[in-house]
Amino acid sequence: VIIDILIKLFKEKERRERAPFDPRFANANQTRNCYQNYVDYYRCVKIMSAKGKDIKSCEWYQRVFTSICPISWRVAMGDDCPTHSGN
Repeated sequence: VIIDILIKLFKEKERRERAPFDPRFANANQTRNCYQNYVDYYRCVKIMSAKGKDIKSCEWYQRVFTSICPISWRVAMGDDCPTHSGN
C-alpha cells in the first residue's frame, strides 16, 4: 500500500516537472529546445537583474531546460545543478 502511494506521488511529480509541448520544436530531437530555454533563462535573469526585479519569473525557463537537457549537457554548459538559482 505504501509503495503504491509512493509510486503515485512520484508519477504526479514527474508529470508536473516535464516540459510542456512547444510547437516551435515539434520533432523528437529536443536539442534546440534545450538550448533555447537555457539561453532564455539566462537572458531573463540578466534582464530582470539589470532592472532590479525578482528573477522568480525566470524560473519557468529553468524548469524546462533542466527537464529537457541531459545532465551531461548541463554540466558542460556550467549548470550542473537542477536547483541552480542563477545567482
